[in-house]
Amino acid sequence: MATATVSAGARLHVGFQNLSLARERLYGGIGVGLAEPRVTVTAEPAATVATDDPLVREYARRAADVLAVDGVSISLEESLPRHVGLGSGTQVALAVLAATARAHGLEPRVREHAPAMGRGGRSGVGVATFEGGGFVVDAGHPTTRFTTEPPAEGDWTVPPVVARHTLPPEWRFLVVVPDADPGRSGDDEDASMRTVVERADPAVADEIAGVVTRKLLPAAAAGRLEAFGEAIAEIGRKNGAWYADAQGGVFRPPAGELVEALEDCPVLSGIGQSSWGPVVYGVTDIDHVDEAEAAAADALAERGLEGRVILAEAAKSGARGHLEGE
Repeated sequence: MATATVSAGARLHVGFQNLSLARERLYGGIGVGLAEPRVTVTAEPAATVATDDPLVREYARRAADVLAVDGVSISLEESLPRHVGLGSGTQVALAVLAATARAHGLEPRVREHAPAMGRGGRSGVGVATFEGGGFVVDAGHPTTRFTTEPPAEGDWTVPPVVARHTLPPEWRFLVVVPDADPGRSGDDEDASMRTVVERADPAVADEIAGVVTRKLLPAAAAGRLEAFGEAIAEIGRKNGAWYADAQGGVFRPPAGELVEALEDCPVLSGIGQSSWGPVVYGVTDIDHVDEAEAAAADALAERGLEGRVILAEAAKSGARGHLEGE
């Protein structure tokens, strides 16, 4: 009997390139895979699906079905905070898929099977960072397939990666996870996205396209931290203009207060909200991590918030795993 362990880092979601049905491609995610924090699962072949975690159980059932195996016994060794903007759903789903496949001596074929796991229906960033880490931009989906109602679950392909860069090893991403209400997910997220897409101004997408091609991609390719930070901050704010009605502002509370506070920190750039939040991020370098961490702790304390502060490298590679015995 083989035991397979798979571990994957979180991801930050900077935003989308387009949310307007008036343009040819919809969504088009922009994000960064992180080395930390991580989700780790361990799987063994079994006659049925067995696990203590309800979410893992749902994904294990899907994995067993798509892989045509009888079952899997799976344990969650490390977990990501859920519905805070770190991509926990996609990373745990794909880790379960990969561990189940490897425990049964099969290739995971993650990109192919992600739709059956319910992932990759909007952003392809989580799948892309699971596969290869780094900073990624995906192509989005053809708008003709996405009206205000997305395709039926699983009836899509994961959008291809159009750009991926390994970011300099001295860069560090500040990740602030305040103890606040979780971001939107499931039916609530679907309803909010439907409203946003119905009202999205296509001119914002045209502005973002200019930032991506003339600022963000050149900065990522050249490893220019300040320019990269300026670009992701600008894209985050332009995305916030689309979401303002749905989330109560360019950034949802309390992320907006934290963004405002951290923008005053001279060693940080690229301050923004990941996905629906409440996670807030920024980028600095290895020489200024203490100052960045102190600024984040002060920002939380001054607003009466508890929370976790993480300084993480961008992931240089995708999920990792190992197989033990037979």
